[in-house]
Amino acid sequence: MLPSTCIHSILTLSLMGHVTALWKGFNLPANNPSGSCKSQEDWAHDFSVMQSLPGRFSSARLYASSDCNTLAAAVPAAIASGTTLLLGVWTEDNAHYEAEKAALVQAIQQHGTGWIIAVSVGSEDLYRGDTDAATLARQINEVRGLLCKLGACGIEVGHVDTWTAWVDPKNEDVIRACDFVGYPYFEGSNIEQGYNDYEKNLKKTRDTVSRVKPGVWVWVTETGWPVSGGMLGSAVASVSNAEAYWKGVACEAFSNAHTFWYTLQDYLSSPSFGVVDANFKPLFDLSCDRLLVGLSTGSLRVYRVNEVIDEAPAHHGPAAEDQRPSSSSKPNAVDLMREEEKFSKHKVEQLAIVKEANLLVSLSNGVVSIHDLQTYQLQETLVKTKGATAFAVTSNIVKDSSTEVPSIVSRLAVAVKRRVILWSWHDSELHPDTSELVLVTGVKTLTWATGTKLIAGLTSTYVLVNVETSVVTDIIGPGSIGGAPGQDGGRFGGVGVSTISYMGLGGVAPKPLATHLGEGEMLLAKDINTLFIDTDGQSLGRRQIPWAVAPEAIGYSYPYLLALQATRGTLEVRNPETLTLLQTISLPSASQLHISQPYISLAHAGKGFLVLSDRCIWRMGALGYDSQINALVDGFRLDEAISLLGMLEDALLVDKEGRLREIKMLKAQTLFDLRRYREALDLFTEVSAPPQRVIQLFPPIIAGPTSSLSKASDNNKDADEYAKELNAAQVEPENSELDEKISKDIGSIRRSTDGSRTTSDDAATTSVAGSQPSDSRPMLEGKDLKAATAELRPFLVSARTRLQRYLNPDGTLRDGQARSNTAASNVQEAQELLLAHVPESPEERRQQMVETAQLVDTTLFRAYMFASPSLAGPLFRLDNFCDPDVVKEKLIETGRYNDLVDFFYGKGLHQQALELLERFGKQEQRDETAAQLAGPQRTVAYLQNLPPEMIDLILRFVSWPLDENPELGMEVFLADSERAETLPRQRVLDFLEKKDRVLAVRYLKHIIQELDDRTPSFHQRLAEDYTQGLRQQGASGKPAPPGWEEDALKFLRSSYNYQPFKVLQMLTADGKRRNASSREFANDD
Repeated sequence: MLPSTCIHSILTLSLMGHVTALWKGFNLPANNPSGSCKSQEDWAHDFSVMQSLPGRFSSARLYASSDCNTLAAAVPAAIASGTTLLLGVWTEDNAHYEAEKAALVQAIQQHGTGWIIAVSVGSEDLYRGDTDAATLARQINEVRGLLCKLGACGIEVGHVDTWTAWVDPKNEDVIRACDFVGYPYFEGSNIEQGYNDYEKNLKKTRDTVSRVKPGVWVWVTETGWPVSGGMLGSAVASVSNAEAYWKGVACEAFSNAHTFWYTLQDYLSSPSFGVVDANFKPLFDLSCDRLLVGLSTGSLRVYRVNEVIDEAPAHHGPAAEDQRPSSSSKPNAVDLMREEEKFSKHKVEQLAIVKEANLLVSLSNGVVSIHDLQTYQLQETLVKTKGATAFAVTSNIVKDSSTEVPSIVSRLAVAVKRRVILWSWHDSELHPDTSELVLVTGVKTLTWATGTKLIAGLTSTYVLVNVETSVVTDIIGPGSIGGAPGQDGGRFGGVGVSTISYMGLGGVAPKPLATHLGEGEMLLAKDINTLFIDTDGQSLGRRQIPWAVAPEAIGYSYPYLLALQATRGTLEVRNPETLTLLQTISLPSASQLHISQPYISLAHAGKGFLVLSDRCIWRMGALGYDSQINALVDGFRLDEAISLLGMLEDALLVDKEGRLREIKMLKAQTLFDLRRYREALDLFTEVSAPPQRVIQLFPPIIAGPTSSLSKASDNNKDADEYAKELNAAQVEPENSELDEKISKDIGSIRRSTDGSRTTSDDAATTSVAGSQPSDSRPMLEGKDLKAATAELRPFLVSARTRLQRYLNPDGTLRDGQARSNTAASNVQEAQELLLAHVPESPEERRQQMVETAQLVDTTLFRAYMFASPSLAGPLFRLDNFCDPDVVKEKLIETGRYNDLVDFFYGKGLHQQALELLERFGKQEQRDETAAQLAGPQRTVAYLQNLPPEMIDLILRFVSWPLDENPELGMEVFLADSERAETLPRQRVLDFLEKKDRVLAVRYLKHIIQELDDRTPSFHQRLAEDYTQGLRQQGASGKPAPPGWEEDALKFLRSSYNYQPFKVLQMLTADGKRRNASSREFANDD
């Protein structure tokens, strides 16, 4: 705000230039004009000179890091003066490139990163043909990875090149690698065309970048005009032309893009582009912001608006406080530069600028006149406009439909009674033809909806005029908006945006107001009725704005809707999406609101706006967007903060995505505290909240030791007690009282220069109020706990799915995820969503991922056991990270032994599982809680699923099934399965020999006859077992097992893999005659 800047008899004004929170400064070489390398003192002097210029420049672009020890000398001087630096890293040859990176690393290790704006890797390499897109993209990613290793992942890395390089499709890989794109421009156009060429080529670059990588900003990194040195193409080097280019390009660029001018000083060069001479004195007027004030006397006053810097740019990581000393000197708010007393013979009613054509348009005594924007001299009085009541101007870049060549088209529309008269300029040249449209009633106001469509506020209605086709469309709206009431007839309703850049004289009847709202939306307002429409005049169906009294003026200052309540002497600031009143500023006697007309520059340029009374002008500015978000969050107006973040572009905030996620998690926590569990958990899931943050909201029965809730004695209940409560609880509808409006005023969403703050309430506020996390949050019980747990389960399942993308079942990182290089940066970003803090070390990150996975699975187990125990079993049959101690305790406590066996198996705790199976399997009296485990069947099935390397465990626990049911027990070894066939056969055979020779023979028969094992030792073993059985039969007189002799003879005859003489020795060892079988065997042999 201009502090008490009172100017008598103000009727109209126009603001040229804007105060914004953007990086702006100069390109500074590493050499002095004489060619010597700059010392730290030289750098300090350059920075001091920049900050003493009218723009108070506190940023600079450096071309290199190692040349002339650039960073070693410049960084200490920058830190001492509060200057921030856009760094350069040359890539032209490998040795130079490595030296550049080394210098960057050394500077960061020595001085931190608070002084760094961003890093540009290379400069115009593609334009010169020094490299290719793939190589340059790789180098950009290398530097980004280098910064990450130094703990500076948040620093943006980009490249500077000409617009011709950026629009070339073969260079799109470089755009994709960039966090920002640098645009240098000078093409030798004449001064009359220089501004238009600059804008057209900048737009081509922005269009290409937006298509290839949406959200990336284009920075103006190098542009200027020579002050001496003759002709450069069609460009004439002169101080006057340099000043004109500065006023036309620099002043606009400083307000809508991060901009670095070429250059501060180079007086020995030819051509020379420096803006200061050898003594560091400005060569021309470097001021930008001019306030043009038309008086009732007909005079025009031109004020220079001095910039007041009270916070660093919010984007790209502002430096630490101790690195940004504030200036002790404070300039005047405004300085009167000149006064044109004979600007008009009558009072000046309206002013506007057609910057692209270098024109100032005025309305005085019912006639529109054209003036030179630099000299303010009258160029032409538009006679056709006699009787004019209002006018509106617009400028847009338009592509020729046949040639696709862009041009800047500016249009002037003047309201003269029922007529609308139109003029146009194409690339600053006035088009010879004018056109007229006659409407049904007198035109009160004009507002451009697009470059070709005009909203005309008539006496009783609104119409949309297409100036190219002359088609006039009626706009139907509620009440005094005009026409029959439509669906928008409700009283409470929308918000809007204003293009009211020029002030007309009001009448007795309410003035028909209109304003832009963002992309493709407009707001119409008359009396207290409002209508939201698109640029085709169609209603958007939104509710009306709850104004108590009709506003005198409305406007849109990105991203807020403004309404001046002249009868109350207040300015209202609203969110155009939620319609919530955010701030009410007291401005006594204020009667007009002026917002600079929308140029072809970015809508988010951070433009200020003006409010005026009969004698005073208040210049309104805004806090940095991050500060605004902080204020909303501090006031617990979380919905408003979320809405504002959604409206703002990514480049305007520090870590927009992270801030939005954090605020949504605060909102989710608030919803949870208000017992709106489904909404809360859906929102937690939407933002991929860290599981620990969500789980800690639950009591220990669900969250275990992670719970942040107090553990009151009456809450120490086991699962059965909770289950009894839940079964007894009746389901009730969700508490509707939670929709109760909870809001607080916040101060300084808008701020005045003197630091005053105002706040207000708004009955229409519906934001969810936040709450701070609390260790004393009341415990969840009964139906509330059941409802909350039911909503928690899908969240945990989603978290499990995300964790499985990065973790193998054994806890190792999946292939390709363990690397910490830049190629895996997207993996790290995804992991940050799961972890509260992501360590730099891959091993520490892996460990934290495992701990998180264990927390998720264990909590999911507790949730299942609490509400749906039958679902716990399927969880164990999947790979999981459940805490074995927790699961074991809970399943034993609830008698779910079968599930416990499944869990042990899944976790590889086979000994514990088999011990449990043996305990219940051998019980003589069946335990009904473990009926499925009775007998050896479950043990045999378990052993059959163990891998061969666990042979020791298999042999240990197969013993008792063999004792109780040899036929069943042998299935462990004889089953038709890969695992049974791949068991170590010698170990199995040795075990069975000790257990029972019959079982051993059966096993040998299986592997030899069915599995075709030809191992001689096995064949010899079987032959000897058969023989031993025959000997024992003969000695004892007891019959052999059925079929023994037949099987023995069949084997001894058919096998060639044993030694017959050893068998004969066994048969004759006792000195007795062979029996019949032996003789038969000998004869056959």
